[in-house]
Amino acid sequence: MSPLAVNAVDYGAAPASRSPSQMAFRRFLKNRKAVISMILLAVIGLATLLVPWLTPFDYRISDWDYTYGPPNARYWMGTDSNGRDLMSRVFIGGRVSFAVGFLATTVSVIIGVAYGATSGFLGGKVDLVLMRFVDILYGLPYMLIVIIVMALVRSKDLMIVFLVLGLFGWLTMSRIVRGQVLSLKEREFVEAARGLGTGTSSIISRHMIPNILGPVIVYTTLSVPSVMLQESFLSFLGLGVSEPETSWGVLISEGAGGISGGAGYWWLIVFPGAALAITLYCLNSIGDGLRDAFDVQQR
Repeated sequence: MSPLAVNAVDYGAAPASRSPSQMAFRRFLKNRKAVISMILLAVIGLATLLVPWLTPFDYRISDWDYTYGPPNARYWMGTDSNGRDLMSRVFIGGRVSFAVGFLATTVSVIIGVAYGATSGFLGGKVDLVLMRFVDILYGLPYMLIVIIVMALVRSKDLMIVFLVLGLFGWLTMSRIVRGQVLSLKEREFVEAARGLGTGTSSIISRHMIPNILGPVIVYTTLSVPSVMLQESFLSFLGLGVSEPETSWGVLISEGAGGISGGAGYWWLIVFPGAALAITLYCLNSIGDGLRDAFDVQQR
């Protein structure tokens, strides 16, 4: 083949096309703050899994000779009022906070996506009734309802905590999904699916939901820190997980009592508070990075 023919082939080659998700991923990787936050969050999550196994102290066993002990070479984060190792309790509490945050958000996302997609796609009177129901729930004080339900249930089981938070946290997600579906349901590919006789449930699951994953992923990432804060607030009020289990909210509540009245047990609130603050910052940074990555208009 002559050099001229080679050049013609080279110049005529079309560049490889990338899907919208691939382009969003590349934009996300360019966000240094979001990438560092994701790495740091992964390190914290891994530490909550490994540290309780590696530390020589059980988070439930008390050292009565060293209650309210400050950090030292033996207890790196000190001990609490019962002489329990604070470091193991902080990382065990991180497991609970992560579990509640992600599981409760998963419950709310599933309900919100299904509810919003159904309302937006069916439209008409169905959409009107479903959205008025959401408006009524929006008018009620969310955290007050959660507190009342938790008080009535009188159970501090972890499953109850994330179910209650998830069952009352899907309203915003349903509105976001409904808006996206309303903009998509008149598109050509939906009309083609209807013309081929595809059922409503199949159109929603196979055509609608895959095309709204971007906003859903972004809002999910931003919802996790909100749920973790809500769990911390419930635990602070004594409505969260029960002893000997713990969470960052429970530890912060105990730490607040440890510094009240000039007691000066600063380590009881500094370490769990710092763990919660860093985790929330990382989650919010990742959410902001995903929002910018999926929003092409900002590029």
